Amino acid sequence: MSSLLIITISVGYIALLFLIAWLADRREKAGKSVVNNSGIYALSLAVFCTAWTYYGSVGRAATSGLGFLTTYLGPAILAPVWWLLLKKIILISKSQRITSVADFISSRYGKSTWLGAIATCIAVFGIIPYISIQLKAISTSFNLLVGQEVQQASKAVSPPFYQDTALYIAIALAAFTILFGTRNLDPNERHGGLIAAIAFESILKLLAFLTIGGFVTFGLYDGFGDIFEQAASAPSISRLFTLEAVGLGGWEWFWLTFLSMSAIMLLPRQFHVAVVENSHPRQVARSSWMFPLYLLLINIFVLPIAVAGLMLFPEGSVEPDSFVLSIPLEMGWDTLALFVGLGGFSAATSMVIVAVIALSIMIGNNLVLPVLLRSQDFRQGEQNSLDTGLLGIRRISIVVVLLLAYAYFKAVGEQYTLVSVGLISFTAIAQFVPAVLGGIYWKRATRQGAIWGLVVGFVVWAFSLPFPTLIEAGLIDERVMQDGLLGWPLLRPHALFGLTGYTPVASAAFWSLFLNTFTYILVSLNTRQSPLEVSQADIFVNISKYSSGSGDYEVVRRRAKVQDLRILLNRFLGVPRTTTLLTAYENQHRVDLSRQVNARAELISYAETHLAGAIGAASAKIIIASITKEDPISLEEMFKVLEQTKEIVQYSKALEKKSAELERTTQQLKEANERLQELDRLKADFITTVTHELRTPITSIRALSKIMLDSDELQPDQQQEFLQIVVSESERLTRLINQVLDIEKIQSEEGELTLSPVDFNEIVERSVNGLQQLMKERGVKHRLALHEDGLEIMGHFDRLTQVVVNLLSNAIKFCDDEAGRVDVRAGRKGHLAVLEIEDNGPGLSPKQQELIFEKFTQISDKLKGKPQGSGLGLFISYTIVEQHGGRIGVESRLGEGATFWVELPLRGLRNH
Repeated sequence: MSSLLIITISVGYIALLFLIAWLADRREKAGKSVVNNSGIYALSLAVFCTAWTYYGSVGRAATSGLGFLTTYLGPAILAPVWWLLLKKIILISKSQRITSVADFISSRYGKSTWLGAIATCIAVFGIIPYISIQLKAISTSFNLLVGQEVQQASKAVSPPFYQDTALYIAIALAAFTILFGTRNLDPNERHGGLIAAIAFESILKLLAFLTIGGFVTFGLYDGFGDIFEQAASAPSISRLFTLEAVGLGGWEWFWLTFLSMSAIMLLPRQFHVAVVENSHPRQVARSSWMFPLYLLLINIFVLPIAVAGLMLFPEGSVEPDSFVLSIPLEMGWDTLALFVGLGGFSAATSMVIVAVIALSIMIGNNLVLPVLLRSQDFRQGEQNSLDTGLLGIRRISIVVVLLLAYAYFKAVGEQYTLVSVGLISFTAIAQFVPAVLGGIYWKRATRQGAIWGLVVGFVVWAFSLPFPTLIEAGLIDERVMQDGLLGWPLLRPHALFGLTGYTPVASAAFWSLFLNTFTYILVSLNTRQSPLEVSQADIFVNISKYSSGSGDYEVVRRRAKVQDLRILLNRFLGVPRTTTLLTAYENQHRVDLSRQVNARAELISYAETHLAGAIGAASAKIIIASITKEDPISLEEMFKVLEQTKEIVQYSKALEKKSAELERTTQQLKEANERLQELDRLKADFITTVTHELRTPITSIRALSKIMLDSDELQPDQQQEFLQIVVSESERLTRLINQVLDIEKIQSEEGELTLSPVDFNEIVERSVNGLQQLMKERGVKHRLALHEDGLEIMGHFDRLTQVVVNLLSNAIKFCDDEAGRVDVRAGRKGHLAVLEIEDNGPGLSPKQQELIFEKFTQISDKLKGKPQGSGLGLFISYTIVEQHGGRIGVESRLGEGATFWVELPLRGLRNH
């Protein structure tokens, strides 16, 4: 195949990416963004699938069988909980305007410059090998497509660098990345064009891989059944379908899966597309199922292609990583091979573009800028805009990273498979796990703990994985592998501390992460946090409490001039961007900054937060410190801060109590509503009773009076009888009306009732004697027991008599019809005079006991029906007793009668 044709198609493809990115940028500026949706976001996450996936998974499957799945099981397992974990990281990053995973770690631990630098170094050294295998994939693909013998592709002599296509591809990728990845200084201004291009590449590489997979499975063979049946008949191939035969036990599976889980979140390119380029946290929900689906589709033909390659190219005549291209070339499918090669080129370029953007941001913000900003000459330089210079730093970083990756590829990478080099990078990035997870869930974690944890983990990783590649490349004495560093057997890279029998990656992952985590926790527990660390820890762990802004506690009072802040923002962000930001601040806080000399704390924090979005949290902290003066707050202000913190905690606890209180209130309202309905019914019954009771005597009086008026022949005894009835009904009517009127009268007398010394024994005795005739008529027996020494109280004789008569009348009314009995007992209990009136009636239910002293209450009997009367007697009695400073109540059980009791304070003991 013509090299000119391949180069032309490659250049045309790059031009197509330029066009897609340019069109997407135009639509975004017009307010019609094509990337602001969950589908594009999920496709951008597929930048995880690189040349490792496209070529390396087949190579891995050809040597380790099902072992290739570990790289994709991790992300698939983690994806369902993204709505909890990834969403929290996104919310934190948007609030703090975080630009990279290194900036995330630095910001969490007090915006530490050292921590940001360490995290950046780990990322750069960890990712450069990963970028190198993408260049290797591009170079190998080109060599295969231009017609180099397949069996010699992996053994060909490397051409001079000026003839190496990988170098020129790296340069072209650098140009594309610079044009569409470093146009704005603020990475939080999303690169819509770049993401659109990445999403397009994700679609292309998926279609290309499915195409070659379909041709192999259904073109060379008759489907999955046929290809696996033929593979099973070959012992050298069938062994790949068992885990034990390829040397992968549960320990290796666990660590490889864990590494891929870490990589999907913390690889610089994954953090960039998943967090920095995210436009809204709600996009996470759809991607949590779309991305695993993408992984399933792009891996569905991996085993068939691997098996087909092993059967077509026996005895290792072709490097397994090249099976995806070698098969169509061997079968003469040149057009298909070209399309497949374009898919591989797409897989490699998408990773390289995003990775170098993320690394350039980290290098500029965490390595270069802190050094420049601490330079006295730099601070006192000309006050011109520096945003162009800062973009230049990032562009130079892009070129440097790609050249370093190319150098690693030429020096080391050509000797290793894509997967083996990729796993080195995965293990390096996994060192971020303790600092990141601990940072968002453990407030006690400190900056020193994170620094020492990362350093220890990085050193163990570097010694266990990259160091042996240098030995095998002949750059270091190979005796170290057998004898250990400095001759110590415990310091053998692939058997560190005597751990043998496991793959180098699993062993390195275990020791590096174990020692990293152990150091992180141990140092954190034995060091103190700075005030800023405390503030940032609360924000990261409890991000839901902070709706916007940095939320820093002002443990140090910072003073600055508004004009100084404006000049500083102009220098680093440019005048147009600064004007936009300050105008937004004025509108939000309703202030006019042109009339203010001194900046408020909110403005200083606002400026620092937006600078952090452009140059990183650590560098922003240094810059703001260069123009501000700090005054420690007073003891009184510190207490105020602590009180505010306490209020936040109390507010959180109060919210937890709200639902319980709401439930209790709802229940109380329900009970009150039921009681109101009951009282409304009782009121209706009262009105019915009163009108009935009034109508009956009036009707009787009217009828008898008319008879006596119209009849002149009535006998004297009959006339006397009628008159007696009229008088009786009139008295009944009077009593009824008086009882109704007594309610207002008694209540209006409260506070005005004249009390005098009275003998309660006498009141009780007179009341019983007055009702003896009524008891005799009803056949009710009674017993009276009075206190032998008398019961002198302060009271109103008539009102108390009314109480006793009402209670006694009720007892007589509800006594047993056949053998009624009423016991009346007057005695003394401490400083109280006590009256008890007990009957043997039907008794009262607990609910009836609650209502018996309310207005309008009458207790009906199932056999006797509703009793005569108005239902006001007990309410009147309750009111009178209360006016005397006493208590009234009832004790009863259904079927066992009732005992009404009254307690009144004895004379001289009333205040008790």
